[in-house]
Amino acid sequence: MAKNPISPTIPLDQDGVYHGHLKLPYSRDDSAWGSIMIPITVVQNGEGPTALITGGNHGDEYEGPIAILDMAATLQATEIKGRVILVPYLNYPAFLAGKRTSPIDGANMNRIFPGQADGTPSQKVADYFQNTLLPIADIVLDFHSGGRTLDFLPFAASHVLDDKSLEAKCVAARDAFNAPFSVAMREIDAVGMYDTAAEDMGKVFISTELGGGGTATPQTIAIAKKGLRNALIHAGILDEQLSMAKTRYLSQPSDDCFHFIADGGMVEFCAALGDHLAKGDVIARVWPTGHTGRTSQEVIAKMDGLLTARHHPGLVQSGDCVAVLAVEE
Repeated sequence: MAKNPISPTIPLDQDGVYHGHLKLPYSRDDSAWGSIMIPITVVQNGEGPTALITGGNHGDEYEGPIAILDMAATLQATEIKGRVILVPYLNYPAFLAGKRTSPIDGANMNRIFPGQADGTPSQKVADYFQNTLLPIADIVLDFHSGGRTLDFLPFAASHVLDDKSLEAKCVAARDAFNAPFSVAMREIDAVGMYDTAAEDMGKVFISTELGGGGTATPQTIAIAKKGLRNALIHAGILDEQLSMAKTRYLSQPSDDCFHFIADGGMVEFCAALGDHLAKGDVIARVWPTGHTGRTSQEVIAKMDGLLTARHHPGLVQSGDCVAVLAVEE
């Protein structure tokens, strides 16, 4: 079995605050003996749970990296009991390029787990998390938002799991995060996901979708920062009171939540995020862009629900997901 070449430049299991990198050797045209240096902070104080906090799984999503950098710059070991591992950019090359996927090997980090120790750079990173960092974690928080091609209502998410005891723990952590919306999330493409890798190990796992459009707002950043602290409080790592506000609970009961388009064009949304739609309502029209005088395609709601996510920006391609609905509980 191949040995993973990634090495941390800081200790992962010593009391104190350590800022450093996960060093991945990467020989390339412009640096024969180069490395990809993935920033990491480890804060530890005695015995207690371990939280693994990641952002930048997709490189065009920013709330997570901002919240993680803020915590890495301020969290002191004396504030916690246990250990916090902070990795703001899980797919660092993608983050530096402002892209969903890595410009080095084209990999979507959230579709290549468990990775491969002797594979591409992204596969090596996935393998390192699969075999080194996930096993030592008790709770895993992986921040997401819509990136450049989706926009979401701001929510924290858990998954429906076969292991109902683990599912209940994930739901409790999700609810403690306390985003404006809390979703029992359905995945349409779950193969190779970081989420599944963590859940298959029995880890408490929560994720988010906090806006989108390839940017972050003061509102979504505030949700991320508060939710991160709440997650650590819930885990028993931070000794503080949870900061709680009203949340709305949503579920995605079937694949009818997802609405795709057969032909590309320019999208005209007929409903805004958060609007309630009835089955049969027009969610959006997609106009052909190569001709005038032709009618639009209509995207029709396949169920009653709340418009939870929409495509961004205004042009869509054949096969794109245009809209996602969820049911308010």
